[in-house]
Amino acid sequence: MMQPFRGSPAEWDALIARLPGAHLLQTWEWAQVKAKYGWQPMPFVWETQVGDRKSPVAAALVLKRAVPTGGFARKMCLLYAPKGPLLDWSDAALRGRVLDDVQALAKRSGAIFLKADPDLLLGTGIPGRAEAAETETGPRVQAELARRGWLFSPDQIQFRNTVLLDLAPSEAEILARMKQKTRYNIRLAEKKGVQVRLATRQDLPMLYKMYAETSLRDGFVIREENYYRAVWETFLRPAAGHQPWAEALIAEVEGQAVAGLFLFYFAGRAYYLYGMSRDAHREKMPNALLQWEAIRRAKANGCAVYDLWGAPDEFDEGDSMWGVFRFKEGLGGQVVRTLGAWDYPASPLLYRMYTQIIPRLLDVMRWRGQRKTKQTLG
Repeated sequence: MMQPFRGSPAEWDALIARLPGAHLLQTWEWAQVKAKYGWQPMPFVWETQVGDRKSPVAAALVLKRAVPTGGFARKMCLLYAPKGPLLDWSDAALRGRVLDDVQALAKRSGAIFLKADPDLLLGTGIPGRAEAAETETGPRVQAELARRGWLFSPDQIQFRNTVLLDLAPSEAEILARMKQKTRYNIRLAEKKGVQVRLATRQDLPMLYKMYAETSLRDGFVIREENYYRAVWETFLRPAAGHQPWAEALIAEVEGQAVAGLFLFYFAGRAYYLYGMSRDAHREKMPNALLQWEAIRRAKANGCAVYDLWGAPDEFDEGDSMWGVFRFKEGLGGQVVRTLGAWDYPASPLLYRMYTQIIPRLLDVMRWRGQRKTKQTLG
């Protein structure tokens, strides 16, 4: 039976860290950031009896957002479990129990739909290549979701695919697994005087400005500065031994910041969520050295895996992410393909209306976002 979680933030983070698929976006801290922007966090846990005590076997941090209804008497909302629910998806009985409960939650909450995008592995490697491999559980879950009326979402909030770097080997072995050009670029950056340092809170305005420059150059939309400050400052204040937490690295040439990234840590995994760079001194390859330092720090902080956060949906050179992906691939990581986001339409009619309207609204929001970013940079 699904139960609301009644413990402390630290207890929630510790609980989910022990579950399969534990993810940064399911943490209490991430929920508090989203709470500042209109989402109500609802943490739930599933337990089983083990001897004389109960043991958690699944959990889901569900975010709820009210939908303005104008003259409608009915209150409506959206539900989203980012990178959740967390459970052993190969356990058919537990899977059915969790899906039954979250579907019932969506219906009794008056939700238009519930979106979920757990880190459920479909396969590794690029499809069509010799190294590609598929899982047995992934197709089974896809089939069950379809039988239950879930739909593969037209609105994928997170990346479906990513690149993971194994940090268990020695630094020398990690370097050896990189592509030759990547190793060359790391040595070139060192030779050309690129320096990497830890950022401070005083660097955050500069890092946001650099991020805005990156978004305009590379053609992606970002949020306003206050949102990123909320994320960064929430995670950049770890207590001793506290998880999750984050740190930012800055690459400099002769004291000038030319690139930066944010590393987030949780449950033995490091995440590369935000990266930014300037056009200045790009020939000195600061991003290569920046990523090498991030790898070394993640390994030193006890992480077993470095998530490079994002790979193309379709592995085609025409994909807008292809250039970024090739850079990540050069670091020696493995492509990981996951389930992606699926929607449970608790109200099928309203869901159809919503999915017809939302793409047009997103296009307008992206246009406004890019215009606002340009204004921010003056």
